[in-house]
Amino acid sequence: MAADEEVVGTVKDQLAKLFEESLRVTVPDQTDTDPLIAACNPRFGDYQCNNAMSLWTKIKGTGSAFTGPQPVGQAIMTNLPRSEMIESCSIAGPGFVNVKLSRQWIAKSIQKMLIKGIETWSPKLRVKRAVVDFSSPNIAKEMHVGHLRSTIIGDTLARMLEFSNVEVLRRNHVGDWGTQVSISVCLRVCMHIYVSVYLFVSSDLACINIIVRVLVMDKCSSTYSKVLVYCILGNKVVKVSSVKHWYTVPDNGAFYKASKQRFDSDPGFKERAQQAVVSLQGGKEKYRKAWSQICEISRKGYEKVYQRLGIVLEEKGESFYNPYIPGVLEELGKKGLIEESEGARVIFIEGKKYPFIVVKSDGGFNYASTDLTALWYRLNEEKAEWMIYVTDVGQREHFEMLFTAAKRAGWLPPGDNSYPKANHVGFGLVLGEDGKRFRTRSTEVVKLVDLLDEAKSRCKAALVERGKAEEWTEEELEQTAEAVGYGAVKYADLKNNRLTNYTFNFDQMLNDQGNTAVYLLYAHARICSIIRKSGKDVEELKKTGALVLEHPNERALGLHLLQFAEIVEEACTNLLPNVLLWGQRRRQADSCCVKRLQRSCGNASIYLVFGQSTRYDILGEDSSHLQKDFDNYVWAHDYRYYAQCIRHCEKVKDCARTVQYRSDI
Repeated sequence: MAADEEVVGTVKDQLAKLFEESLRVTVPDQTDTDPLIAACNPRFGDYQCNNAMSLWTKIKGTGSAFTGPQPVGQAIMTNLPRSEMIESCSIAGPGFVNVKLSRQWIAKSIQKMLIKGIETWSPKLRVKRAVVDFSSPNIAKEMHVGHLRSTIIGDTLARMLEFSNVEVLRRNHVGDWGTQVSISVCLRVCMHIYVSVYLFVSSDLACINIIVRVLVMDKCSSTYSKVLVYCILGNKVVKVSSVKHWYTVPDNGAFYKASKQRFDSDPGFKERAQQAVVSLQGGKEKYRKAWSQICEISRKGYEKVYQRLGIVLEEKGESFYNPYIPGVLEELGKKGLIEESEGARVIFIEGKKYPFIVVKSDGGFNYASTDLTALWYRLNEEKAEWMIYVTDVGQREHFEMLFTAAKRAGWLPPGDNSYPKANHVGFGLVLGEDGKRFRTRSTEVVKLVDLLDEAKSRCKAALVERGKAEEWTEEELEQTAEAVGYGAVKYADLKNNRLTNYTFNFDQMLNDQGNTAVYLLYAHARICSIIRKSGKDVEELKKTGALVLEHPNERALGLHLLQFAEIVEEACTNLLPNVLLWGQRRRQADSCCVKRLQRSCGNASIYLVFGQSTRYDILGEDSSHLQKDFDNYVWAHDYRYYAQCIRHCEKVKDCARTVQYRSDI
């Protein structure tokens, strides 16, 4: 977007400006009133202003001339400035001002969007710089299906924020400094006593490295000594240990698995591995050397996955923050947050059964100390205003304790809606057809590379079956299989509410019918085909053609296109990528759901709490079982003024029936 182009903002933004002027005239004493604009049921209009009820609550009994919320709404509508974007207005219920947009204005706006680009209408978020912490695999372990959701959801959140003109720091907070790394480091460091000699004739160093790994795992004595291996390269006998990077282990996952088995079965090795953490953090050279080799092996494996998924990340792992930890802990100690407990240093968090351990009893640092330091660094060094952590829901409590500690330290404000702020973006599990964690038939965790390969392979087979192998080159076939296969995996994940589990099914996600990436890609291909066959120059049509929305469906489509940016804003605000896929249909359905909920339950039933990550909590002694229903069915970010703030759920069953209404729409 050119620097001199005006940023128009979303449709809601533009309507809000008009209603802001009306509110200043209608209630001049209420200077802190922001316009509450939301999309509404198409039967009544396109948008509505919902300030009347809240304003009446504030001004009644103050000598105001208004006699109720409806007269307030009527005055807001009367004082609305004339604008080409509004065709008509009407009053509904207790003062809701319904607005119908002008058909000509919609057409004109889409025309501008075609010429200037949709970025002109991008959302205006309150934040300028954000950190999105996602993917974050562990060094010395291969990426598996468990990393799929964090990687895909995190990348999508970053893209949405970037579209909204937010500078995004895409952080890969890899686990390169914990116990899982020290296990492998310890095993490698301990391989320095030569106990056996082997001779191989081979010109394939990769093959030799595999043999070395097997020998090390199978032949090491209880002292974990290294196996000395010689090989014949050409006319020379070369000691493998003298070959550069002979430590390289192609099967990184197998190496860690074998190391972990020793860690779990041998107390002596376990103790040495735990001490390796301290030695590694203390900077001992031999530990650092082995650690750097392990990290490099892992990075190469991760990068292959990121390249396939088209994902860009900047690695700043746990080790990056290690030099800053002592200073951060010293600061927290001076503020009286850190206490001694059973040899460890901890922060006690009110309401939590266990303390937040920041220094272990052996003197080593852990996730808590690293994450506190990372948060401090992002706030103070990187000047980020919003920290977003994308991990599974199982880590929710850890981040609750982290954020609470940061608030007590004064790093974050006490409220959840003020900046700077931090959010944990939790997500559910990827399940297999049996309803359990997605695994191979041998119950092994599915490697992410294997999963992507399978998606591509199945997609390519489907293309060959359709006869594309005769029409396309092998390169075109490969590129298409990758685009469709990887896209199908992404879309199948993103279309689900991230908080829920979903079943991984190749047949469903690669189906060319229904709500799938394949169907959307085929639809796009058909549109491109129509354009090609028309013989028209689209760029020329943008400049010379006139857009006319004569049919009601054309108008509805035009409005839907204009609302793209505000759907992105809604998805960003609530950190729910699936909103992009539901769009206006979901918003209308949920509006009906919340209204019906209010009518059904009256004034003594339910309290919706709109907190971070759009968690909906229902207060009341007998209402806890409704949490799942609300996670699945209530979307009320733009409808919070309907919520009744009371403490007791007297009609829980009515609430449950009302919530289920959304599933019938």
